[in-house]
Amino acid sequence: MPSVRRDRADPGPGAGNTRARYRRILRFAAWHLAVTWWFELFLPRIGLGSIAARTRTQRMQRFAQRFRVLAVELGGLMIKVGQFLSSRLDVLPPEITRELEGLQDEVPPVPFPAIRALAEAELGTALDQVFAFVDEVPLAAASLGQAHRGRLLPENAADAGLREVVVKVQRPGIEAIVDVDLAALRKVGGWLSRVRLVSSRADMPALVEEFAQICREEIDYLHEAANAERFAADFAADDRVAVPGVVWEWSTRRVLTLEDVTAIKITDTESLLSAGIDPVQVAPVFASVMFEQLFSNGFFHADPHPGNIFVTPAGGSPAGGSWKLTFIDFGMMGQVPPGTRGGLRKLLIAAAERDGKGLVSAISDVGVLAATADRAELERAMTHLFGRFGGMGFAELREVDPREFLEFAVEFGDLVRSLPFQLPENFLLIIRAMSLTSGMCSALDPRFNIWDAVEPYAARLLREERGNIARDVAQQALDAAGLALGLPRRLDGLLTRIEDGTLSVANPRLERQLARLDRTARRSASALVFGALLIAGAVVRADDVVLGTVLMTVSVLPLLHALSAGRRGR
Repeated sequence: MPSVRRDRADPGPGAGNTRARYRRILRFAAWHLAVTWWFELFLPRIGLGSIAARTRTQRMQRFAQRFRVLAVELGGLMIKVGQFLSSRLDVLPPEITRELEGLQDEVPPVPFPAIRALAEAELGTALDQVFAFVDEVPLAAASLGQAHRGRLLPENAADAGLREVVVKVQRPGIEAIVDVDLAALRKVGGWLSRVRLVSSRADMPALVEEFAQICREEIDYLHEAANAERFAADFAADDRVAVPGVVWEWSTRRVLTLEDVTAIKITDTESLLSAGIDPVQVAPVFASVMFEQLFSNGFFHADPHPGNIFVTPAGGSPAGGSWKLTFIDFGMMGQVPPGTRGGLRKLLIAAAERDGKGLVSAISDVGVLAATADRAELERAMTHLFGRFGGMGFAELREVDPREFLEFAVEFGDLVRSLPFQLPENFLLIIRAMSLTSGMCSALDPRFNIWDAVEPYAARLLREERGNIARDVAQQALDAAGLALGLPRRLDGLLTRIEDGTLSVANPRLERQLARLDRTARRSASALVFGALLIAGAVVRADDVVLGTVLMTVSVLPLLHALSAGRRGR
């Protein structure tokens, strides 16, 4: 049979109307890219940029509204694309992000008979052979699957160690839909990669592939279950965080059975207050837990929207006092490579210290700022930003004279757009997590000040960094000292061999030189230990005065030894 050549973006044959779906996505993208080119590139070139500026807000709103309609009608990954766009508060205008926010909870559910059929095929048995009860009304309906409350049969509950569960079932046929949507997104990414303004800032095909990997992992529920257990292990010693248990016996790639941990939705301020929990106190704890994931663990929840986080009162009952943050839905998780994590830690410390130059350096280390960027100009702008607005929370920023804020925003925005920024890989989820964290904290506390949350965490990171430096210096010094202190024994062995005649050398001058080398080695070892103790003491003293002073005082002993050894040598 002759082979059939197929374009990489062609979805190929599939069930139902997959080709119609593919063509509809491409028509939508092509039309809006053409409109954007006409207004944002062509009209300014012929001196009609004012027309584009006047109609920009309305065009953005129309685009967001039409995309929302498309996403709701098609479902699948279009919902995910809309969710990503709604969280890009850093680059997209509010006309788009506000319109797309509601996509989180707007997916129509799949009828229960279809869900039952898929679940029974996956589990290999009837649902009533596993569960005493499964609620046919979904607890939540998402773009890739939906969740139903259930109760395990007594014998299964005894094996699992829990009774009340949530059964998460994949939407029937979702894998074929994901394939079609990814094919369309790859085609659109290829179009965007030919636009210099886009390609200079992001490798669109690489970003699409990163998005594809995220989505494929999200529809593998065994992968989600493993993520939940890894997340639980990261916070096993942290009493601020809870994670649902996994019922592995009744979980597959398309069906996931979890402990039911439903509690108060994190943004339900009325219920929080009724339970005696102050939402203002929840915000900094949530921010700190997210910082811990991003900057310390390197493994983070990348979809922390309000539906995925509960506030659970102590003992599971609203009695006020202590509470926990309960995370659910671990299908979309991110990992921060060690190199990127170091840059992010540096960025956080620089932001807390209002260090504009350090912040620019960290941005460059992370890979967001291209090497050709005018760093001096960006440093000046960052210093100005910190000097004027650095300590303000969101509520305080609203009280700034709008003219002053607008003037700076225009100047700073023009500078940022002129710089050769780029979006490195592994950053889609980091940006999403940070954007959602900021928005959630503001919803909990309108006067939430991000600096109040950043500063204590950054101070801890700074202490850890200093401790690492001190340990590294001390270890290097001890290694060198060990080598130097071992040298006399090796020299003694050499002298013994000379005396025994096993080494035929008879030269008194050589013996004097060896003795001098012995003294020099001992003196060098003492000097190294002195330097290590002095530097370590100076670094540690900034955070622990007593320990730092002790280390600096003890450093005098090896210094005296080095000086006395030098005098004896003379």
